[in-house]
Amino acid sequence: MAAALTEPRRDAARTARRVVAEARAWIGTPYHHQASLRGVGCDCLGLLRGVWRFLYGTEPETPPPYTATWAEDRGEETLREAARRHLTEIALAESGPGDVWLFRWRPTLPAKHCGILSGPGRMIHAYDGHAVTESWIPDAWRRRAAYAFRFPEDPAGAPGRDAGSAPWPR
Repeated sequence: MAAALTEPRRDAARTARRVVAEARAWIGTPYHHQASLRGVGCDCLGLLRGVWRFLYGTEPETPPPYTATWAEDRGEETLREAARRHLTEIALAESGPGDVWLFRWRPTLPAKHCGILSGPGRMIHAYDGHAVTESWIPDAWRRRAAYAFRFPEDPAGAPGRDAGSAPWPR
């Protein structure tokens, strides 16, 4: 019985390690709005999409075109709702390496930025004007963390793919 109880934890830990390792492989990828190609360009969502492709092979849905001000323009929690469709929502306090944080810049605005936690107080993310980077999460960013999500456990023995090779379905 004990083995059955620990197996899911082992799978979750394996997934978290794979998420962080793949996100680190994207470090240095230039920022490019709406892109998701490791070494060529990505935005914060593009990084998340690339890690998803590495873990699962294909993306679960095609994101609509979006402007840099999409969250303010629409006033809807589009990023949060997409995350809820494909990731597992968890409490911010329960999050750890491999988990995803969504940030909102003001309490009245929807979340519009995401990063992958890489260690205590650290995350990997891309933002306008900066290549994908691993950085400390300053208090100003920590206060803006609105949601936390976990990648689903990857299938046992699923090989990682070249994250840049699988484009979004057209």
